[in-house]
Amino acid sequence: MIQKIAVIGAGTMGNGIAQVFAIHHYDIFLCDVSAAALANALKIIEENLHRMAKKELIQADNIPTVLSKIKTTESIEMAVNGADLVIEAASENPAVKAGIFHKLDTFAPESCILATNTSSISITKLAAETKRPDKVIGMHFMNPVPVMKLVEVIRGYATSDEVCNAVMEMSEELGKIPVEVNDYPGFVANRILMPMINEAIYTLYEGVAGVSEIDNVMKLGMAHPMGPLALADFIGLDVCLSILGIMYEGFGNQKYAPCPLLVNMVTAGKLGKKTGEGFYTYATGQKEATVSAKFLKAQ
Repeated sequence: MIQKIAVIGAGTMGNGIAQVFAIHHYDIFLCDVSAAALANALKIIEENLHRMAKKELIQADNIPTVLSKIKTTESIEMAVNGADLVIEAASENPAVKAGIFHKLDTFAPESCILATNTSSISITKLAAETKRPDKVIGMHFMNPVPVMKLVEVIRGYATSDEVCNAVMEMSEELGKIPVEVNDYPGFVANRILMPMINEAIYTLYEGVAGVSEIDNVMKLGMAHPMGPLALADFIGLDVCLSILGIMYEGFGNQKYAPCPLLVNMVTAGKLGKKTGEGFYTYATGQKEATVSAKFLKAQ
């Protein structure tokens, strides 16, 4: 029975995952190498809970109880001590995640399920860093975690039926809708989403239309709640580039090759909303299309 949870990584995804588990009465250890990141995560969670209370999604009186469910630590060993389930939510970097999984396998109880929130990295490769590949699984939450219903549950080559069923059931207990998929680059969500975003960037790069025009076509014509370029900014252009790179390497197919404009923007540090500038600028509090024509493909 899954009761004690550890979440490794206190960024946007990690603090959202911790919040959802705490709301559903689970005890959480939230772990990060940065004390500042942990403090910021607790602040964001508290702000989110107050917003939920204003919308009458939770009772305001319950906020202190929810927050008391979340403990923080900079020590992986402490976080996973006695854990039934660990969810790794560190940066989308294969080497970083592999190192974390090696530590998780060392310190977590033998019975503990090791899950990753990766959006594209091979579950089977991460499982190979452990001596328990049958207990390694993907648990890909969508952003923002407290709002989005989908959890993409990814089976590695050796993931057991027992572990997969336990994670599917737990996702339902969190009020999510789990979808089971197999372990191939990009899984389902990003295998479909990232080529669309990349094609939108190529459409801009080749001068077919501007930033807001491309996004408006997809919002108004395809009923997308957010245009692909705005979504890329929201996800993080560095994350988009990393996922495309993993799929390009994994499949060896040119259709996954990232657009040169995306590569240049990431190299220049224009990563989207988190840096204040991507395809839009956010510095003034207003979202304005920003990519200069000088960065586009010569006509």
